Amino acid sequence: MDKNTKTLVGILTLVVAMTGLAFAAVPLYSIFCQVTGWGGTTQVSQSAPEQILEREVTVKFNADTARNFMWEFVPEQNNVTVRIGAKALVSYKATNKSSKRLTGTAVYNVTPPKVGKYFQKIECFCFQEQTLNIGQKISMPIVFYIDPAFDKDPYMNDVKVITLSYTFYEATTKALDEAIEDFYNAPE
Repeated sequence: MDKNTKTLVGILTLVVAMTGLAFAAVPLYSIFCQVTGWGGTTQVSQSAPEQILEREVTVKFNADTARNFMWEFVPEQNNVTVRIGAKALVSYKATNKSSKRLTGTAVYNVTPPKVGKYFQKIECFCFQEQTLNIGQKISMPIVFYIDPAFDKDPYMNDVKVITLSYTFYEATTKALDEAIEDFYNAPE
């Protein structure tokens, strides 16, 4: 192979590799955020730890719906104070205010974002789509805890309040896809 052919093959290989990385970037970043808690992405756990610390934090709850999504969506309590490591149960309430059956998906995060890697969900309505018939009301529970490692992290010393925030979007819509993409592309 002559020098020009080698250069052409190298450039084409680079173009193919860069195109592949471009398509893989969002799913790979999504996995990275879920594993590390980056950007306020919460973690998933099977059970709460046995260690419960004396330190407490207040967890506030926020609820929103996308524009034109006809659900009323609210937290059933505004906040709870929990001990680090202790399991907490809270609920959100949703009501379908439209004249048709609607399926929604929640996009979620915690603030400050640095807390995401310590916020562990055991049970959450956000793990699956929710379908409500016309006028139907449901209570949707969340079971969570704050990982005891939170207390050992010096960057968490200033954290007294955590906000768990959900926004419901109609499932399989462009607005949901854009919200998910915006979440994973948001700067820290």
